[in-house]
Amino acid sequence: MTSRILVLTADGDITAERVAGLLTERGAEVLLFDPGTVPSGAQVELTAGGTGPVRRWLRRSATGGEQDVDLDGLTCVWHRRPSAPVPPHTVTDPDTRAHLAAEVRTYLDGMWRGLRCRQVPATRDVIDRADRKSFHLAVAAGLGFALPPTLITADPDRFLDFYDAHDGKIITKPLHRSPRGTEDAPLGRFTEPVGNRDLAHVGALRLAPMIVQAYVPKRVEVRVTVVGGAVFAAEIHSQATAHTRYDWRRYDHANTPLKVHPLPRDVTERCRALVAALGLSFGAVDLILTPEGRYVFLEINPNGQFDWLELATGLPITDAVARLLQTGPVTDSVTGSVTGGVPA
Repeated sequence: MTSRILVLTADGDITAERVAGLLTERGAEVLLFDPGTVPSGAQVELTAGGTGPVRRWLRRSATGGEQDVDLDGLTCVWHRRPSAPVPPHTVTDPDTRAHLAAEVRTYLDGMWRGLRCRQVPATRDVIDRADRKSFHLAVAAGLGFALPPTLITADPDRFLDFYDAHDGKIITKPLHRSPRGTEDAPLGRFTEPVGNRDLAHVGALRLAPMIVQAYVPKRVEVRVTVVGGAVFAAEIHSQATAHTRYDWRRYDHANTPLKVHPLPRDVTERCRALVAALGLSFGAVDLILTPEGRYVFLEINPNGQFDWLELATGLPITDAVARLLQTGPVTDSVTGSVTGGVPA
């Protein structure tokens, strides 16, 4: 049977395009589609009732005319990096725009959830749950990962007590990945050390909780990409430059070497177990390797980038992702559980 794979991602996703190209070479039918274009640029429709079965279709403009995609004929949906729904610019009222965007997101989430095909890395609700740091930190701790001393709070006094307990050697990070200021001006925040000037604004913490952690010294940072049962580890020499000392996502490529990392078997199995416990078939796990040789868990991203690691180290992650999309493991779209796996 021909594999029919729908990749949900924003335009210009080079990583998704590379995976799609490999799948096409292997005989799969692949469609890259951005749900953020619904309903202005495309339609996703459902018909039900009467004597016929429930049917779902994607309709969009394509070269040569309209393109209709039978969603019930898919073998896999990859929730890669879809953009959020954006209402037409003719709608200017902020509350109305927020309502319309929520309506489209809710509708599409239900559509993808109902499809009886493989969902990678899981169904959208499972991905969203796994992405919650307050959730996956607890799961990781339960599996035996070492964690930095951590506090999540909106209480300035508790923050100051934590600061004093660790002699001011603490960092902060946001709870939500890539928060947005507006549709047109996305905002983000890196992991940052806390300085004396920051303490003058500690009262602002009452506005929202924040993750606070004791600073953990680093020999290197380790990005572990789990694809089904396959595990790929790369070491990021973030301490080689001051630019990436606290957060390697600041990307100083010329001065931050990347190498294949020999991950110990027990840590490898713990990373596999974490991805499975979260109901995922893919996950990017961020660890610190301390100068003393201890592995410390930071977080997991259910859809972390991997293209840059492969280009720098030669790790065959794209091939593993393509195999995952084409042949398994199977994610049950009703329970969200994961069975099977790509061999290590």
